[in-house]
Amino acid sequence: MRLLKAEELFRKLLEGGSKKQPRLLGLDVGSKYVGLAVSDQKNRIALPLSVLGRTKTNINLMADDFKTLVENYSLAGLVVGYPFNLQGQSSPDASQVSLLVGELCKTGKLDDLSYTYWDENFTSKCVEALLNPLKLNDPVETKTMTDKFAAVCILQGYLDNMNRALRSADKCDSASGKCFFV
Repeated sequence: MRLLKAEELFRKLLEGGSKKQPRLLGLDVGSKYVGLAVSDQKNRIALPLSVLGRTKTNINLMADDFKTLVENYSLAGLVVGYPFNLQGQSSPDASQVSLLVGELCKTGKLDDLSYTYWDENFTSKCVEALLNPLKLNDPVETKTMTDKFAAVCILQGYLDNMNRALRSADKCDSASGKCFFV
């Protein structure tokens, strides 16, 4: 896996080169679960996907699950929620995210995949506030739904930002159809 700047990952996505439009997978990494969301085929909307259980011993299984998702959804990369503090620096919770990404890299199963970090500030709190009126009774179901929809928030924030930057740059070559960031 290769870390790219947010704009580089989106540029790579646009350049694609495959028959199917490549997509992105959003991750909300927690100590017990990893919430997943996938972009639509136009990379404009984030859709809830699932939640993977996370333990110290299942990293190879998780890597296999990610590899399957890469194939099934034509994924070009991961947008990994990263807990920055309000000053834009890593928060104490960031070690969970770095640990998971490092472990996935060490498996060697996702070497062709690129990833970027995206600020996840307040995503879980926002989702909790939205789910609260539903009065879900099962705490595990509530937690997994929170993680899944937090991944949606992370990925949607990334997609909105990148698509907005692309529109505002408005630097498209009409001959080739390629667009560039400024």
